[in-house]
Amino acid sequence: MTMITLPLRVSEDEIKHNLSAYLRRVQAGETLIIVTAGKPLVEIRPLEAISQPKRPIGLGAGEFTVPDDFDAPLPENVVQEFEA
Repeated sequence: MTMITLPLRVSEDEIKHNLSAYLRRVQAGETLIIVTAGKPLVEIRPLEAISQPKRPIGLGAGEFTVPDDFDAPLPENVVQEFEA
């Protein structure tokens, strides 16, 4: 038989005084319910890991070329605009 764990109920005042401790518990996988005057107000739970699909290598291959003078010094008038 699987045992169901109910979320921990914590008062608003208690969470204010021990926020870092409760955040560590959430980080460890626990769900908290913050209550005010005995009534549930907010549920705090860990987020599911969001995986981003990897971008394929060479996605823009052949769409542009880097000019040979790419790293040449800028013209003096452009340098002046940056320093003005």
